[in-house]
Amino acid sequence: MALGSNHSTITTSANFIPELWSDEVIGAYKSNLVLANLVTKMSHKGKKGDSINIPKPNRGSASVKAANTQVTLIADTAGTLQININKHYEYSKLIEDIAEVQALASMRKFYTDDAGYALATQVDDDLFALGEGLQGGTVGGSGASAWETAVIGGDGSTLYTGGSSNASDITDAGIRKMILKLDDADVPMDSRSLVLPPVAANDLLGINRFTEQQFIGSGDAIKTGKIGQIYGVDVFVSSNCPTVGTDRVGLLLHKDAIVFAEQVGVRTQTQYKQEYLGDLFTADTIYGVGELRNDAGVAFVVPNA
Repeated sequence: MALGSNHSTITTSANFIPELWSDEVIGAYKSNLVLANLVTKMSHKGKKGDSINIPKPNRGSASVKAANTQVTLIADTAGTLQININKHYEYSKLIEDIAEVQALASMRKFYTDDAGYALATQVDDDLFALGEGLQGGTVGGSGASAWETAVIGGDGSTLYTGGSSNASDITDAGIRKMILKLDDADVPMDSRSLVLPPVAANDLLGINRFTEQQFIGSGDAIKTGKIGQIYGVDVFVSSNCPTVGTDRVGLLLHKDAIVFAEQVGVRTQTQYKQEYLGDLFTADTIYGVGELRNDAGVAFVVPNA
């Protein structure tokens, strides 16, 4: 007996196409990353192990070469930094067949954008959290000890005290003082970034040094969140900057201050779940973060108003 032509096929079934979902999620993920693009990134893709040991050689110094003597050998004092690959985050949706059949095509676009944004936000959260440890601070402080080595944006030198909330609006003098702090630590001039919360970015637009053409630079703002340049430092705005009490935190840092080690980049998987009559969609990533050079960055705090 012929069964007719009403067969379920790839064309008639409401299954998702993983390749399309993957491309869209990765695109959304990359477009929402800010801090991850500004730090040292190490790929651990395809490699086994739950940690990476990074050599940290100390700088050497030049020696006088005296006549008729051998050269002065520099002792090897390199240390190591261990980065634990211990962060695994996922974003999952179960979309029942009736929803897939009846929903607009824009539903997939929303979910892929949302997945990329959620994973990118989590990565940036973990990187921003390490900013509290710069300049000898302790990550995870609370109350008066929160962000205890951060400075206030107004002068770039007075330490922030969470208990009294002495934060002040960012100023030209404050930026220059923070830059000087990195200069005194012999931090390279290139690959520095100033990451601001939106409220501080708004204040920065009122600083003449920033709005004058010669301080903005002429290159295209190809990096996510880049709004210009001041004193040779690229300026970025991020709504993901940490909140401490009623204040917001920003960072001035060199890329060597923090490291982002990625073992599994953003991937997407789909599986039809017959017991639920729907498609399970999951996007996930595996990575680790760590502080690479303590004096290569400084956190600052501004009022969130």
